[in-house]
This record gives sequence, C-alpha cells and structure tokens, in this order.
Amino acid sequence: MEKIKNTLLGKSKAYIVILFIYHLLTINSLSENQPKTENFAVLTVLDKVNSKSDIIEIEIGKEYIFKNLSINILKCNNSKFDDDPEVTAYMKVKDIVNIDENKVYIFNDWTFASSPSIRPFDHPVYDIWLKKCYS
Repeated sequence: MEKIKNTLLGKSKAYIVILFIYHLLTINSLSENQPKTENFAVLTVLDKVNSKSDIIEIEIGKEYIFKNLSINILKCNNSKFDDDPEVTAYMKVKDIVNIDENKVYIFNDWTFASSPSIRPFDHPVYDIWLKKCYS
C-alpha cells in the first residue's frame, strides 16, 4: 500500500501565513500615509485697527477666547513631505459680539499655512493665519 501525503493541509497553512503577512504590511503602509493629528496649533492674529499681531497657542478641540473671537481648532495636520511640508487645520471661529441667529460661524473651514488665501478668513477687525501644529 502506498502512502499519500496530505499536501492540502500544508498548502492551507502557507496561504494563511502569506495572508497574515500581507495584512500586516498593508495596515502598516496605510497608517504611514495617514496624516497625524497634532495636539496644539499656533496661530497669528492680526488686529487691523491698531496693527498689532499676537501669536496664540490653542489646544486642539478646546475653545479659545481671543478678544471678541471664539476660536476652536478641531484638527491640525502636518504633511510628511520633507521638502515643503504643508500644515492644515480645520478651524471654527465665532464673533462673540455679533449675535446673529442666521450666521453661527464667521469661519468654518480648512485653512492652510502655506496658502491662507485659498480659504480666506474674512473679518473687518481681525486676520488669522495658521503657523504650525505640534504635539
């Protein structure tokens, strides 16, 4: 009587190991491409009336009151490009003095440190620019 090897069991183990390694590699590569959300954002606020600028540091997710403005940064990301890094932040700004039920936020959008004119912050008294994000 001739003995038959069970090659099916060996092949299935090899496939499971290959799938497991592939899964680990794809998860690792996907996590490297995702931008990391930082914990703090640095903004420059210009008062157009008296031409004074202030540099403020805001914790991500916390509301910050600056004179008549309520500023809240929800996300702040640094890109992974070494040659020209891009800093982006999702910012919500309210004017505390102007209580208008129809307009909740005077700014509610993404802002870019390298190109603030893409999504301009439009206020008669203040200008806000994103400078950097860090942990």
